[in-house]
Amino acid sequence: MLKYPNFDFKITHQKDGQRARLGVLKTPHGDIETPNYIFCGTKAAIKALSPAQMVEAQTDIILANTYHLMLQPGADLIEKMGGLHKFTGWHGPMLTDSGGFQVFSLGEGTMANEIKGRKAVYDDKNKNLLQITEEGATFRSYLDGRKINLTPELAMDIQRKLGADLLMQFDECTPYHVDKDYTARSMEMSIRWGDRCLKQFERHDNGAQALYGIVQGGIHEDLRRHSSDYTKDRDFFGTAVGGCLGGTDEEMYNAALWSLEGAAQERPVHFLGIGKIKDVFTFVRLGIDTFDCVIPTRLARHGTAFLKGQPGETINLKNAKYREDESPLDERINLPCSNYFSKAYIHHLLKAGEILGMQILAQHNVATINMLMREVRQAIKDDALDALQKEWLPI
Repeated sequence: MLKYPNFDFKITHQKDGQRARLGVLKTPHGDIETPNYIFCGTKAAIKALSPAQMVEAQTDIILANTYHLMLQPGADLIEKMGGLHKFTGWHGPMLTDSGGFQVFSLGEGTMANEIKGRKAVYDDKNKNLLQITEEGATFRSYLDGRKINLTPELAMDIQRKLGADLLMQFDECTPYHVDKDYTARSMEMSIRWGDRCLKQFERHDNGAQALYGIVQGGIHEDLRRHSSDYTKDRDFFGTAVGGCLGGTDEEMYNAALWSLEGAAQERPVHFLGIGKIKDVFTFVRLGIDTFDCVIPTRLARHGTAFLKGQPGETINLKNAKYREDESPLDERINLPCSNYFSKAYIHHLLKAGEILGMQILAQHNVATINMLMREVRQAIKDDALDALQKEWLPI
């Protein structure tokens, strides 16, 4: 039976009758307070930001992607270089996903759209996923076309070599357009894959890593509850909510609710791939402890900044109205990216195609999300989430 001796999760505050909670997640590379946000360093790098800049923005934890790193530079090289922490220079806690999301996106074209129920255009020429069987997923590398068979065991071995603190089981990420029968069969296979992940993890467990199980089941209540019961009954350290989350906010809410109502309450809960400001307020109320999403740095690359008090969460600095705007992005954040450079200067950088503009916005967005999470934690303690949400997202 797995014990995870170098990991711990303690709930430090939770008001009676409410699911929102404060906690401390202990890892070998440090402790983080929850709720918290895990920033995506997909290919072992946060887009446009160094580890030092992430620390300046008061970041506590980041993640990297198994699928991309197994292809380039390869898990064996990263292990030889001392693991992701030494390789990247990030010394805090780190998570890796299992690679399942990216593998199955090869078969659906734009999996992010499918997972969240948005319409996508499919192109058979881009489908590099060759086959899904009980054994695993066979696909062609997007780098050199070689055929790869990613199994639950291999996903565990790769993540062990990468060396992150928190790992995810291998699962099939079902899209929105498939029927319930397919979703049910997929969920049952992911359950069997989860058992195989646990066995392979335990074979090499040295106390340096901890494994999360993933709740699947699409938008179907009975499937979500069944998958949630499975993760609760196995020796996972944490629980993650994954898979198809529907095409509306209501479907996403229900998928998360059904996933969490029967989950092990003493374990940390992660929401895979979700992380808009409005989502943070919605799902901390359901008991989500950590979020991850590419959106903070992705939006920055398109000239968009998160801003507290903005009804739509963001502003686009490419808009002409900022051409002569002397005001900084946000004087409440004690970093030059937010309180020194004018909106006019950032607008100029973006129009001129200067990388500095994207870097400024990337650090600002990370710092803003970190400010959000600090304020959310305080609001949970003060029973003031409703008031804080109005400050961040005025109607």
